Amino acid sequence: MIGYLSGKVKFLFDEACILDVHGVGYKVFVDTSTRQALTLGSAEEFFIHTAVREDAITLYGMKNQSAFELFELLLTVSGIGAKSALAIVSKISAADFARAVTLQDLKTLMRLPGVGKKSAERILLEIKDKVQSLAESFTAQDFQPAQSQSTAQDDAAEALEALGYTSAEILAVFNRAPKNSSTEQLIRLALKELNRFT
Repeated sequence: MIGYLSGKVKFLFDEACILDVHGVGYKVFVDTSTRQALTLGSAEEFFIHTAVREDAITLYGMKNQSAFELFELLLTVSGIGAKSALAIVSKISAADFARAVTLQDLKTLMRLPGVGKKSAERILLEIKDKVQSLAESFTAQDFQPAQSQSTAQDDAAEALEALGYTSAEILAVFNRAPKNSSTEQLIRLALKELNRFT
């Protein structure tokens, strides 16, 4: 079972790269932040999860240890496979995910790709006792309720959903928004970025 790889990036794809390790090319599927940091010919090292099925062996890699730990934690949840876990890791930091679970923040989880209400409830039920190990590397400040920002995002999301935007679109905008943005600022940014600004 491969758990770590170090080599040079030989080829790049939208969601993966070929890593040359002493002349052997390994195709590694990566999260968004890892993919954005890769360049052809660069020396890289990845934490690797090896997914083995009857018809394929697939490698998933991350440069960030916290993201990798979150990825593997998500795989313990019923109904979440490697592709879904990778999509979630690409949209939320380990700290924000741990905060959402610690605070039982169902709305934040439901904004993640492929996570509906039932999946979010299952996440809270199945890993609420496991998330502490993920949380240990973060400061206590990371887990303060931050009510004003959470409320601003919830209010903005509700308004944007009423206008027909999807949870995925809304989450993508929120991820790029300046910290502590108000409800009005979040809505204005979403309308502008999603080309419906008037």
